[in-house]
Amino acid sequence: MSPRRSPICLLALACLLPALAGAGERVARIVIDPGHGGAKEGAKGPGELWEKEVALQIAQRLRDKLEAAGSEVFLTRDRDTLMALSERVEFSNVQRPDLFLSIHANSMPTKRLRERTEGIETYFLSANASGEAARAVADRENAEAPTARSARGHSTLAFILDDLARTEAHSDASRLAYAIHPRLVSKSGAADRGVQQAPFFVLTGVEAPAVLIEVGFISHPQEGARLGRAAYQETLAEAISEGVQAFLRETRRRDTSPSQPVAGSTGP
Repeated sequence: MSPRRSPICLLALACLLPALAGAGERVARIVIDPGHGGAKEGAKGPGELWEKEVALQIAQRLRDKLEAAGSEVFLTRDRDTLMALSERVEFSNVQRPDLFLSIHANSMPTKRLRERTEGIETYFLSANASGEAARAVADRENAEAPTARSARGHSTLAFILDDLARTEAHSDASRLAYAIHPRLVSKSGAADRGVQQAPFFVLTGVEAPAVLIEVGFISHPQEGARLGRAAYQETLAEAISEGVQAFLRETRRRDTSPSQPVAGSTGP
């Protein structure tokens, strides 16, 4: 029998090829961490608004958008419950995500500063803070962290091995932050307080590119009120989602074409 295929068979094969090529592309796995929860309410906003509520609501909106875009999304908490920072890190690493997003709202300690200070900051991990303000934010968000390294079960060797394993993830975290931040500022119209670095506990142990987003100052009279509104939360979630999609596209392009540098190419 002749090995030649009929025109109908060739046409069917041609139709199947694009689907077969796409089948090899793994779905992105993303962990979203809404800050605080339960008895740890976070910063206080206008009226009865608390940081833990704003963080969870934005995280849920962001989950919906990322899932609609084809990603597999896991929330460290999807209700008002207390969860230790070390548990959030452990949960994330079990999921083996492609990236990790921690959502928070910022605040100021005095009335004068609360009335004057507003805007969005996006952080990635560094042993040294970008400045005193970044150090203060990290200290506030780290208040729930264990005080001793032994609490995380680290030996010196394990710490060194963990550090080596996270080197590439740390490099990509910077790129993720710069993919998200300008889109957040542009879409929200909020003040731009920049991409910054600080030693956040929740970012330390995550074995994936990880950023912490301070979506605004909940302590500011006007910005705090906006953070409680559904429409504004949708805007923030949409901007973060677009930044994540840009990061994933550039990462896939880099991984399939290693000779093409992509640093700084994920801006809007």
